[in-house]
Amino acid sequence: MIFISEATSAALISHELAYDAVRQALLAASEPEAHSFPVVHGHGSEASNTFSVKAAATRELAGLKIGSFWPGNPANGLPRHNSLILLFDQQTGKMAVAIEAGKVNAFRTAAADAVAADLLARTDASVLAVFGTGHQARYECAALARIRPIRTVLIVGRDVRKSTEMAQELMAVGLDAHISDAESACRAADIIVTATPSRAPLFNAAWVKAGTHIVSMGSDAVGKQELPPDLFHTGRLFCDLPSQSRMIGDFQHAPAHVTLTAIGDVISANAAGRKTPDEITVFDSSGLSIQDLYIGQRILAVWQQAKQHEGVQ
Repeated sequence: MIFISEATSAALISHELAYDAVRQALLAASEPEAHSFPVVHGHGSEASNTFSVKAAATRELAGLKIGSFWPGNPANGLPRHNSLILLFDQQTGKMAVAIEAGKVNAFRTAAADAVAADLLARTDASVLAVFGTGHQARYECAALARIRPIRTVLIVGRDVRKSTEMAQELMAVGLDAHISDAESACRAADIIVTATPSRAPLFNAAWVKAGTHIVSMGSDAVGKQELPPDLFHTGRLFCDLPSQSRMIGDFQHAPAHVTLTAIGDVISANAAGRKTPDEITVFDSSGLSIQDLYIGQRILAVWQQAKQHEGVQ
């Protein structure tokens, strides 16, 4: 079995690699041969330490991703979030590859939202509102700034110190970042991203202006909720996988009759993306194991190329 450590995978990942791999994954997820299996949620001996297991199979790949959240880790100098991608040898059933993927997972999640935004957000979108000040929120800003001319980032957080730190980090990489309240941020934003563990709506649908693109990426378990349900009546709704979004994504709170469009169908041109400049688009990003398989495969390929290069030298 090939093992790729966290340090190695973190050195190999980039926003460009993640975007390309995840775009292919979202396209594959909409094909009949793709299967995403029910997500398993569990916890450690301490109930506050949680994990999830996501598994999938496509025509080419089969495997799973285990993601964990141990909130006390920073006290020990460790990240709260960790991930492990496992790829099967489909001929034998043995594990062919194990990739520690904590940093890779952050790039992968942001890449999915960037792929969707590239299809759904207005091309002139320049003001980004971000709910949340965790490490994922930073990756979301970087990924979206690659595909849209983001000038201003409005940060909505509960902790002023964390919000200030995030604003300073974003300004250091050339983004004009400011702390904001929820209403002001929503009324100004061209793109709204929610990156929180919330279990209640973070803002009022009436604050969202025409033409806004909205991303919920924090809702990935039963009971989580970031978006106001009124949006589901006025906006066009897209997601990574309708069946999963209905179960654990933000669209678990959407009426049964509304249409959910898989973003893979937009990539393949089997469904329309943004139709008019004024419509509101909503993307529910609950996170697919197929994304992990494809990005794992890409990390493996880059690692093998590096090994071959070392051998030549």
